[in-house]
Amino acid sequence: MTDDNLPEPLLALARRVIEENRAAGLRVATAESCTGGLVTAALTEIAGCSDVVEGGFTSYSNAFKTQHLGVSEDVLETFGAVSVATAWAMAQGVLHRTRADVAVAVTGIAGPGGGSERKPVGTVVFARASRDGDPEDVTADLREFGDIGRAAIRRQAALCALELLLPGATMASDEDGEP
Repeated sequence: MTDDNLPEPLLALARRVIEENRAAGLRVATAESCTGGLVTAALTEIAGCSDVVEGGFTSYSNAFKTQHLGVSEDVLETFGAVSVATAWAMAQGVLHRTRADVAVAVTGIAGPGGGSERKPVGTVVFARASRDGDPEDVTADLREFGDIGRAAIRRQAALCALELLLPGATMASDEDGEP
């Protein structure tokens, strides 16, 4: 830890996100579930972040995801909260509700409970959407960090989400909506 509120690796990457998006003239926003606002907290720890950060949604409950991000109840019932379909809908919802150019969404199972055989603790899904992108072109990825502890899962997920906010970031695509 530094004198700041967050670990240095998060702050260093957040600093890069701010600097590179500022240089590219882009604004960013987040939709976070399992990270509980950690991505946005890292971004807003950087002085001058208001040039780049539009805002963030911490959407822990399915009801919040539906009401505030526009995630369809059908998507949640069919695929679950931890799915490519939900993460993609969260990212699209942020773009529709802000002036951001790029949005990232993260949803997962940080534990210690809540996992299943199909979606064990440590399963996290990410989606990245851009205002100039095709909403039909799903850009999402699923990572399995393993049961490394709640705090470690959340930190790893936040690092991945920050990487996705770098201009030109790419990830694997999955169009079937299932992890």
